[in-house]
Amino acid sequence: MIATAIFYFFSFVVITSALMVVSARNSVHSVFFLILSFFTAAGLIVLLGAEYLAMTLVIVYVGAVAVLFLFVVMMLNVNFASLRSSFNQYLPVGLIVALVLLLELGGLIYVSILQTPQVVSAATPIPAPDLMTNAHAIGSVLYTKYIYLFQMAGLVLLVAMIGAIVLTHRTRSGVKRQKIAEQNARKRSEGVELITVAPGDGGMA
Repeated sequence: MIATAIFYFFSFVVITSALMVVSARNSVHSVFFLILSFFTAAGLIVLLGAEYLAMTLVIVYVGAVAVLFLFVVMMLNVNFASLRSSFNQYLPVGLIVALVLLLELGGLIYVSILQTPQVVSAATPIPAPDLMTNAHAIGSVLYTKYIYLFQMAGLVLLVAMIGAIVLTHRTRSGVKRQKIAEQNARKRSEGVELITVAPGDGGMA
């Protein structure tokens, strides 16, 4: 009964925080609710016995992605008036996407309730979790059966990182760039100028 009560409590917190992410007027508050939903979802994963996935969720999404979102939102000058004015323009597309997602979730819930043999057999973890630890099971599957897909995902992220660096450092006219070699080669005479100011003329400089 205690585990069931904790599960329903975590589920309530996840749903409430997810609704607050999209309904909060302040974008910083939305990021805070997003972090709360990540933490609570990690708690739900722990209840399911997948402690490795919960740890990965906290480290990757809470420790990196959500914090990055928070810094970006705090540094950007977001024009909330223009966002509210364009809300009605994108409302039909948003409703269509939400309807598709609801249909997909409804199909998953319907299939999970039926417990068809195909779905149950496909959802059975390989190897069985009772033979080894959770981290060992995930590592055995990830680095054996899905090793090529894992390496391809790493290459895609590497290409994306290189592309972001190239786009950031491209040469553009009218934009000043830092030249470290020239800064290190500067002499004192090039950056400091001694000026003799006559008495009473200091305010005119």
